[in-house]
Amino acid sequence: MARLWFWRTRPAYGHRSRWFKALPAALALALVAPAPAWAEDPRLLVLGDSLTAGYNLPQDKAFPVQLEAALREAGHAVTVLNAGASGDTTAGGLARLDWVLAEEPDAAIVALGGNDGLRGLDPEQTRENLTAIVRRLKSEEIQVLIAGMKAPPNLGRDYGEAFNAVFPEVAERTAVLFYPFFLEGVAADPALNQADGIHPTAEGVAVMVDNILPKVEELLHKADPCGCSSD
Repeated sequence: MARLWFWRTRPAYGHRSRWFKALPAALALALVAPAPAWAEDPRLLVLGDSLTAGYNLPQDKAFPVQLEAALREAGHAVTVLNAGASGDTTAGGLARLDWVLAEEPDAAIVALGGNDGLRGLDPEQTRENLTAIVRRLKSEEIQVLIAGMKAPPNLGRDYGEAFNAVFPEVAERTAVLFYPFFLEGVAADPALNQADGIHPTAEGVAVMVDNILPKVEELLHKADPCGCSSD
């Protein structure tokens, strides 16, 4: 019965002919129409360690929270997701990548590697882990910004040169955005660091946000070229 009903109620040939004639124009319109705005705010993942988790800080002073506030003040309607885990290495970040991707981000800042350097881990392993993280994110069509780190000076010149080279090399090979030093303007400044000399104060985090903000805006533009993330 369903089949008979379909044939009885289908359009007459004249209607079908007009529909097919209109099809090329409809397709052309679809090709030139601008991309629709996202149904909700774009989501920016910050994959990192204690520097992004907000170690020993009120949660409203953690890097992702301050970054979201700065982005919204600049006119970007963006939700920033805190995927920082204290003590995490690049290997740890790679291991939990499936879990954090459940948040369905549109873009990601990868700020891992500090603990690799503090522990004197093999820079080649750091390179492999970081490359795997970036490639996985890109396979999900997530735009990426690598926030570089620098080795502690006490590990020697050879180790420092090998470690510091990892981050720009991975960014170049994977064709993603690169910010040279996540702690730019904060590292080694007692006024902007906690008593351990490693983790920034809330004021230090604010400096980090101010410095990286232009690069994050560039990342958001790559993730949303139509500008739909702006208020």
